[in-house]
Amino acid sequence: MNPYDLLFRHVATRVPAELTHRVGVTALRAATPLLPAGEVSAPVTAMGLRFANPLGVAAGYDKDAEGVRGLARLGFGAVEVGTVTARPQPGNPRPRLFRLPADRALINRMGFNNAGADVVAARLAAVRARGAGTVVGVNIGRSKTATDAVADYRYSARVLGPHADYVVVNVSSPNTPGLRDLQGVDALEPLLAAVRSEVGATPLLVKITADLDDEGVDAVADLAVAQGLDGIVATNTTVARAGLASPPDLVSAAGSGGLSGAPLVEPARAVLARLRERVGDRLTLVSVGGIDSGAEARARLDAGATLVQAYTGFVYGGPAWPRRVLRELSGT
Repeated sequence: MNPYDLLFRHVATRVPAELTHRVGVTALRAATPLLPAGEVSAPVTAMGLRFANPLGVAAGYDKDAEGVRGLARLGFGAVEVGTVTARPQPGNPRPRLFRLPADRALINRMGFNNAGADVVAARLAAVRARGAGTVVGVNIGRSKTATDAVADYRYSARVLGPHADYVVVNVSSPNTPGLRDLQGVDALEPLLAAVRSEVGATPLLVKITADLDDEGVDAVADLAVAQGLDGIVATNTTVARAGLASPPDLVSAAGSGGLSGAPLVEPARAVLARLRERVGDRLTLVSVGGIDSGAEARARLDAGATLVQAYTGFVYGGPAWPRRVLRELSGT
């Protein structure tokens, strides 16, 4: 057992999960000048961008663009910040982030807590001025109080687009009421068109949930192709709880929210396979959900993903995890 595993098991798990996360982001930001530069390993070209490697940080870890340079130095080939909303919002009441160690999983109902598009845009401008050291994506979502979803997304896209290497429209979090309804084609089509009008030539992707049925996956895939999107991020968290190894009382105590981590392996693989069959190589497919090793990352790439992302695997694996995954991917 490595030192991080001991620290996680005997110290971190005794502290509320959200506090541990906050401390981790703060420590990463402070340590950035001391970290060696990230290395180029198995570079990938996608959407007109050059990624140092195919492994990225999924949205949710660095919500407010506070740790981009530090995450790049840990080895990630891309950092997707957010989810960012048009206006600042506190998110859902605490506690709202829970660990399921037996499943190497998390349950969250954060509710898009973030500093808002204007603050994040200023931070990204500073990051770009200093050199990010990695590809930076921005994941945008609907404000909880927004009455006009299209206008809300449009504002975020307008403010954040100039500072992003790519933009992801998030319509798949289970923690904002009504958000997943936007995955329906009738609602999604005008939304994507509006965001595209704001971001121009910046690569644009949509993020979907593992809970879509095959018909829903096909519909989003067809719309993405028809509207000239650059890719699809699949998948977000799931509201399903079947097959968990964690004690039922622990799962019940965590309550509602999105489940991430190892339990998403099979659903995420299934959605990736469906997308690949539907769109071929016309779109960049970014696979996320349950990736906690180089072997799983390789399986997704071999199944048709161009890029992969992780969040929960990184939380459980610690700061050395990205380079370990990259070594496993390269067979060294």
